[in-house]
Amino acid sequence: MNRIDRTGVRLLTVRHVTEYSYREPVGLGEHRMMFRPRESLDLRLIRTELDISPRPASLRWLHDVFDNSVAIATFDVATAELRFDSTVTIEHRETKLPDYVLDDRARNYPFSYSEDDRPDLAGGLTRRYATPAVDAWAARFVDARREIETLPLLHAMTFAIREAFDYERRLQKGVQTPAETLERGRGSCRDFALLMIEAVRSLGFAARFVSGYIFVPETDPDDTVGGGATHAWLQVYLPGAGWIDFDPTNSIVGNRNLVRVAVAWDSRQVLPLWGTYVGSASAFERMDVAVSVVESDQHDPAGADPVGQPA
Repeated sequence: MNRIDRTGVRLLTVRHVTEYSYREPVGLGEHRMMFRPRESLDLRLIRTELDISPRPASLRWLHDVFDNSVAIATFDVATAELRFDSTVTIEHRETKLPDYVLDDRARNYPFSYSEDDRPDLAGGLTRRYATPAVDAWAARFVDARREIETLPLLHAMTFAIREAFDYERRLQKGVQTPAETLERGRGSCRDFALLMIEAVRSLGFAARFVSGYIFVPETDPDDTVGGGATHAWLQVYLPGAGWIDFDPTNSIVGNRNLVRVAVAWDSRQVLPLWGTYVGSASAFERMDVAVSVVESDQHDPAGADPVGQPA
């Protein structure tokens, strides 16, 4: 049963476990983690835990240039197994049918960002995978002969990706180029996010990549994909409303069921976990990732540490 109060607040617990196995003991280099959700108007951290085995020699936290929380661990032991176990409990305030109020100048497309905003949005406007195929696909959603409403345009693109492409879960590193996704007609959440980012940028919108988690309600487990692993979507900046979430994998507009962890201009800047080891290439055996997002009944789960005091 879903437990969400009248104000749209749901209490969620996210557990993210990543395990590396090696065929022989290896030395461990620095590992960087993005597990801690971004606090905002619609998300409040309640409790956090981070257990790492073997225990790191040092663990420090910082905010990157996008204000994402990054944990950096160093090690002084050799090991054949490495495990990261992150658990966070959050209050998530969601709007099922968001009604965004845009500035008058942004209600219809095309529009231009203000001279004050453009320098700060430059990274979100820059094309990184510009191809004629993406431009042609994006052009299907606009009419060069007349203005069209901005939000319906972005809604249509979000829904079209869900309808026209097949979802495939892929744990391997990397993201398909948008052209590859168009050619294959299938991809992961990362691929769909990148396709839509490049498509909206080709139309002059500022967009950024979002990494996080998705809650799959018990009421519609077959209609929501991307659970059991980290999830990816995008945000588009619209004057008057700010950064708006669009999840083309699930046709979600707004923050419904989405837990943001990190944002950046490019997917390579928001890797949930990145690190190195010292040993032969054949020493690596496998990586296992498990993510669960469940509703919680209490605000003070036993055994957790308060926010601001990571274990």
